[in-house]
Amino acid sequence: MSDEPTRRQRNHGEPNVADLLKAPNVSRETPEEEAAGGEEASAGFAAAASPASFREDPRGDMRVPEGSRGESSRERAERRAHEIMGHLEGALDESDERFFIDPSIVPDGWSYEWKRKTVYGQGDPAYDTRLARTGWEPVQAERHPSMMPKGHRGEIVRDGLVLMERPAAITARVKAIELKKARGAVAMKEAQLNEAPDGTFQRVDGSGRSAVKIGHSYSPVQIPVPDQ
Repeated sequence: MSDEPTRRQRNHGEPNVADLLKAPNVSRETPEEEAAGGEEASAGFAAAASPASFREDPRGDMRVPEGSRGESSRERAERRAHEIMGHLEGALDESDERFFIDPSIVPDGWSYEWKRKTVYGQGDPAYDTRLARTGWEPVQAERHPSMMPKGHRGEIVRDGLVLMERPAAITARVKAIELKKARGAVAMKEAQLNEAPDGTFQRVDGSGRSAVKIGHSYSPVQIPVPDQ
């Protein structure tokens, strides 16, 4: 027999790693301790899975109330109805005065007018260029929020027309030029009526006054309203 000490003896009686790998998994607890530990683990798992064991949030219920202000559905409806009631009658009469411009909303020194934007959904670039050359620019809805739906940004448009503005001084100047042209056209036609073609009698009476009588009258014009 060899006098060389065994590997277990060299390790002062400690088990070898190779021996532990070959040996079955042996618990150092007694059967009673193992049974008690298993019962405690099962009970802890059941307690953690139970909804009743969840800790209550000290902040309480954090859900958002039905109304943004903590109001009920009926209270919110009454508040909204009160907001709408202020301009409801004007909205119902919009078919008759939808293009009316309240003079009080026009800024000082400026003029407002509705201008054509589209016809059957089609724009007119040449007309838009002419408007720009004469100083017209679209009025933005941010200045008059009540004239467009809530949250709308951009131009104020109604039935193919767009609300535009330009300095009142330019508008007055353009109107004066247009009036002068209109009066000149009428004067030219009156002169043509008073003159007689060559070789015919002059259209004058015995006193040399024109025998052509031109009358002027004004009457209201019925503006057709398209069917809704």
